[in-house]
Amino acid sequence: MTTIAVVGVGRVGAAIARASVDAGYTVNVAASGAAEDIELLAQVVIPGARAMTTADAVRDADVVIIAVPLHKYRTVDLAPLAGKIVVDVMNYWAPIDGIIDEFEDVGRTSSEVVAEHYRGARVVRSLNHIGYHDMDEQRLPRGTANRRALAVASDDEAAARDVMEFIDRIGFDSLYSGSLATGAAFGPGTPIFNGALTAQALDRELGVALNGAHAR
Repeated sequence: MTTIAVVGVGRVGAAIARASVDAGYTVNVAASGAAEDIELLAQVVIPGARAMTTADAVRDADVVIIAVPLHKYRTVDLAPLAGKIVVDVMNYWAPIDGIIDEFEDVGRTSSEVVAEHYRGARVVRSLNHIGYHDMDEQRLPRGTANRRALAVASDDEAAARDVMEFIDRIGFDSLYSGSLATGAAFGPGTPIFNGALTAQALDRELGVALNGAHAR
């Protein structure tokens, strides 16, 4: 993998883009408008990234990061996403964002709702449980003791493995939790979401969360 597209250049998207640039990827960034609208922002906040339209940013990307506010996920053009690995970093957190009816179905995670809309894309859930400051400050080389780990969920295990490779390259360990439904284990309000865990600790918390879910 050589090219990463980040759609959404708020604090989270910008931090992921910076980490990707530092890891040696070609990084395309896009927002809802014209490339010119974010060109100066990209130069100042994400030096080395290329400001583009969404269609152009995604076209040659190996991995597409969707980092827009969740209530705007339907505004992302679907056509360029077909067949692409798409990482959903968006969170539904009603106490902060307000009630969004389509995400109130307790039988599905927000990523499952998003994946249904992004039909044709290979949706992966990750990077949602690390703050943008931590993305900048906690990156470490592979093999470093106490390196932070991130969980990865997807119905497409091959796509998940590619995202895990990306996460390793930008400075974090990772663990595959299983299907998109298992992303509930690291959503807002969970110990994983609220913590900064090593791979061993993350594995333990995933086991507790997923075994508890199965027991219910």
